[in-house]
Amino acid sequence: MRTARWKALGGALLRVLAVWVVSSLTLLALAVVLPDFRLQAAGGDSLTRTAFTAVLGAGAFGLLSALVWPLLVRALLLVPALVLGLLVFFLNGSLLLVALDVIPEGRGQTTPETAVIVAAVMSAASSATSTFLAVRNDEAYRRRLVRLAGRRGRRAGADRGPATPGTVFLQLDGVGHDVLRAATRGERPLMAHVARWIDTTHRLTPWHTDWSSQTGASQLAILHGSNEDLPAFRWYEKESGDLIVSNRPSSAAELQRRAVARTGDEGLLAYDGASRGNLFSGGADQVALVMSVAARRGRYNRSRAGYFAYFSDPANATRTAVSFGAEVLREIGQALRSRCRRERPRVKRGGLYPVIRAFATVVERDVVVAAVVGDMLAGRTAVYADLVAYDEVAHHSGPTHRDTHQVLRRLDRCIALIAEAARHAPRPYRIVLLSDHGQSPGATFRDRYGLTLGDLVRAGCGLPVRRRAGRTPSGAEAREAARAALGRPEGAADGDRRGAHPVVLASGNLGLVSFPDVPDRITREELDSRHPALLGTLAGHPGVGFVLVRSAVHGAVALGPDGGEHHLDTGRVIGADPLAPFGPGAVDAVRRTDRFPHVADLMINSACDPATGAVHAFEEQIGSHGGLGGPQSRPFLLWPAELTPPVPDGAPLTGAEQVHQVLRRWLREVDGPQLPVGAAAEEPHRPPEPEPNGLRRKSGPPEGACAP
Repeated sequence: MRTARWKALGGALLRVLAVWVVSSLTLLALAVVLPDFRLQAAGGDSLTRTAFTAVLGAGAFGLLSALVWPLLVRALLLVPALVLGLLVFFLNGSLLLVALDVIPEGRGQTTPETAVIVAAVMSAASSATSTFLAVRNDEAYRRRLVRLAGRRGRRAGADRGPATPGTVFLQLDGVGHDVLRAATRGERPLMAHVARWIDTTHRLTPWHTDWSSQTGASQLAILHGSNEDLPAFRWYEKESGDLIVSNRPSSAAELQRRAVARTGDEGLLAYDGASRGNLFSGGADQVALVMSVAARRGRYNRSRAGYFAYFSDPANATRTAVSFGAEVLREIGQALRSRCRRERPRVKRGGLYPVIRAFATVVERDVVVAAVVGDMLAGRTAVYADLVAYDEVAHHSGPTHRDTHQVLRRLDRCIALIAEAARHAPRPYRIVLLSDHGQSPGATFRDRYGLTLGDLVRAGCGLPVRRRAGRTPSGAEAREAARAALGRPEGAADGDRRGAHPVVLASGNLGLVSFPDVPDRITREELDSRHPALLGTLAGHPGVGFVLVRSAVHGAVALGPDGGEHHLDTGRVIGADPLAPFGPGAVDAVRRTDRFPHVADLMINSACDPATGAVHAFEEQIGSHGGLGGPQSRPFLLWPAELTPPVPDGAPLTGAEQVHQVLRRWLREVDGPQLPVGAAAEEPHRPPEPEPNGLRRKSGPPEGACAP
């Protein structure tokens, strides 16, 4: 034991010396290249003296980085996270200036601007050296991952913890089943690591979303067991006059509160769990970048505190800041290439979008992956993390565009890193991959028909319409996440909520129309009396697939083109069935949503091309999700082969609530009790879990392009 300790200590000293030497050589090289940076006295110095000065400077900078940097980041924890990432360069440069002042006789001098460059290069060089050395040593690599996540390493020889496995659920936001299949096929698959899992260690199956095929509805049900009364990504509540938007902190907190009150259970992660990068906490005590707790302010905002685990390492912070800048430039270049090639469909990608994309694909990704690695090394029982990079890029480039290929490759590398970290965890881990929805391609409604859904509704109501169609803001999940990271207040509400004018909202290719001056849900008969042309204008438009309205006589009715009607309460169909193109599962999905207390007066689903699965989003997205039609309703579930199949006998897996029951069952499928690391050997007290209601068998849709 003593020999092993001395050996470990000797290896650590050798690694420190190697990093010191590389940093010193980097400092010397920069002194030669940069005119405003010198390591010599005014009259010049010998090479030996200059080298000695570089050694002193590198040592002082490394010591300050190790001791002072974590304190600086903790002191600035209340600073908005994205701002902290941008301050990395300047804080690192300030440490270098202090380190140069320590060198005797004023031999280290530079300007503040050059100090920023020198500090960034030195941090990158030392990080690369440390990582290279760590890869060659399992224990060093483990310590590197621990430091990456801001955790304390365990002493050599400590107990590895329980033999019962923990479970990591990785949500690849927006990656549909067909996209994953395509990315894991061929001689050189985009996702090579995941490709090796499929049909070997893991099994893959699609599942079918509810009518509201978006992260808010899917993730609330997956983590908290219920998405009842969540009709869309955003909706208007008449009794309060509030606009609920799933990815706003205040709305996410309210939706989570309602789900917990409805189910009587804290969530999937309530027992020794961690929630990373999600809209909802799942009942986890450990949270980072979770929207439902992001509205908390002050030092106890644990969601924002999750940034500390990553940015406390200056090398990691520098690397993320550099990658952030590179991603901004990459997006600008890709948008320019798309315009030069006159690609169609296309949406505008200027303004703040390059920054929002970089936040989603770099900052959120790095922080979430580091947090998951730390959770595994801490031995947590259940971890659920959302990686939003693909979804954000696909909204603006298209689900299968070349711009998304690089994102899929990076996601694959993240999965490989997490799988490698599991080898060094104190307990075995099972990794489950899943998605919350897919994405359907297609030109926007505005681009295809020259007017927005709001314009069409106003025209049907006999209200004036703008001559030129305005833009509908995108509802991409990363926008509010970036706003929360910046510490900015929530965005302004969409739609006109005052007076008798209808409130028109968009959720991908699902539109919602509410009449604020009518306290209850307006009926078809009352609408025909007030606005005789509205329902005919909407249902007869070529870009609309069907319109859901409630009749005082017939109950819920889906209206389609050419006078087609489907009476959902009785099953009666008049003319062509407007729900038929969306598969047999559409009837159950629409009927369920119609029962929600906050369903809109009118629910409008865009048309779907049966050959391509293309839809027309009512907001500025050429890859969209939120309603029925195309691959948006077919996410995937990839699970370890040792777990039981999600449903017996190949029955369809339908609805996010059913996915929740499957994940709960998998958490129970272990040999013995699930013990957190450090727990006593006997069975700990844990809150009783509600028994599953049984797996519901529903008639699943066919494999057609427009089936949900």
